Amino acid sequence: MKNLKLILMAGILIFGLSACGKTNVNQESTQQETSSVQAEDKVVTENVEASEDKAEVKAGVFDMEKKIVRLNSGYDMPIVGLGTYALSDEECYNSVLALLENGGRLIDTAYMYHNEAAVGRAVRDSGIPREEIFVTTKIYPTQFDDPKAAIDLALNTLDIGYIDLMLLHHPGTGDVAAYKVMEQYVADGKIKSIGLSNWYVKELDEFLPQVSITPAVVQNEIHPYYQETDVIPYIQDLGIVVESWYPLGGRGYTKALLTNDTIVKIAREHGVSAAQVILRWDLQNGVIVMPGSSNPEHIKENLDVFGFALSDDEMEQIKALNRDEKHDWY
Repeated sequence: MKNLKLILMAGILIFGLSACGKTNVNQESTQQETSSVQAEDKVVTENVEASEDKAEVKAGVFDMEKKIVRLNSGYDMPIVGLGTYALSDEECYNSVLALLENGGRLIDTAYMYHNEAAVGRAVRDSGIPREEIFVTTKIYPTQFDDPKAAIDLALNTLDIGYIDLMLLHHPGTGDVAAYKVMEQYVADGKIKSIGLSNWYVKELDEFLPQVSITPAVVQNEIHPYYQETDVIPYIQDLGIVVESWYPLGGRGYTKALLTNDTIVKIAREHGVSAAQVILRWDLQNGVIVMPGSSNPEHIKENLDVFGFALSDDEMEQIKALNRDEKHDWY
């Protein structure tokens, strides 16, 4: 009988230990499953958030906080910068340094400006990482007969590793062939984005079907007296970003714009300069600006256009100033 009791007690003990073990296993299994689900949820959430972040960056939409626009090429371009037309070597070098020291990151040059070397030297001497600076240059029609040589010359003269944006300066014989060579340099990684300067609706209609890469940027003369009210929406509807050269009217015409009664009145109401009002007007129209200047104070002022906004009424007042008055022959 004593032995029987011992056997029964041993059985009960074994059964209890077995049940306890199953409970622990089940708990561990449940914990593992919960952790697995949580991990999967985290991955899904991160993927969704990443997708949402990516979706938020839409090509052609100006980010006024970051002061950039995403091009259709996938690269971000600053929306305010410096034009270097007519700046001599030393003027150009000092102006680019002034821009970079004041937070500007967009520089526009061209073969025909004869100052690419000064731009490159200033970029290298600035101490700012190359990838933070956006440099645009252009091929002139006289170079269209040998575009490879023209591009190599620009790369060597700038000496900054690669070109962020290269444009055809204006239409000319051989422009399509020249553009196709630029497309190859994009494939090779030596040019990030390509585009056009001084192309309008008729020229674009003829040109675009003949090329493979849609231009990332079209750069034209745009200012309150020459607003391209039909051209700008046409270009933007193609997914191309519009950029203005001569945003302040150009040499010989700037004073007339900066003393315009309507613009001066709006400037006073915001406590800013007339130039800042014009540049802000462009930005709110979705147009990149790169005013030219060799004056460090003006360069600094031209960058400071994000602390105020024009009302719809003010935008309309400036729109009413249009005269279709072109100041250059391009």
